[in-house]
Amino acid sequence: MFRKTTLATPLAAAAALFTLPALACDGFEIHDGYARASHAMAQSGAAFMIIHNHGTEDCHITGARSDVAQRVELHTHIEDDQGVMRMVEVEEGFPLPVDGEVIMARGGDHVMFLGLHRPLEQGDEVEVTFVFEGGAEATVTVPVDNERQPGAHDHDHGHDHGHSHD
Repeated sequence: MFRKTTLATPLAAAAALFTLPALACDGFEIHDGYARASHAMAQSGAAFMIIHNHGTEDCHITGARSDVAQRVELHTHIEDDQGVMRMVEVEEGFPLPVDGEVIMARGGDHVMFLGLHRPLEQGDEVEVTFVFEGGAEATVTVPVDNERQPGAHDHDHGHDHGHSHD
């Protein structure tokens, strides 16, 4: 009896390998994270933090998502030809080299929440999932702090500050 073989079984096995969840950027940590909105009825908000790579390989943040908003984008501010600062999406994301950091602060790089599903109320928490090149992900939880003043980041990197790191 002749048995016909196909590539279907080996291809299915190979496809299953590629659907396994990717490990997050080894050494990814956030410090001093918080989210805020400009006022109670705002349709947008933002998250700020210091992101550090304590790992052994360079990482690249390519996106972010959160269930708090319809859209989540990586943003920064740039100066236009008339000297006006404008907020723009950073489609290429942010490189995060070994032992390097990305400082997400008001007036600079940040995570932008567009089309908020609910108000960002003082003391609430927001989960943000960062997506890395290659599909790895890391989810962090940051408190909502609408009272934080610009530039009030604590740059002491020796403490965890109680935020989760997946």
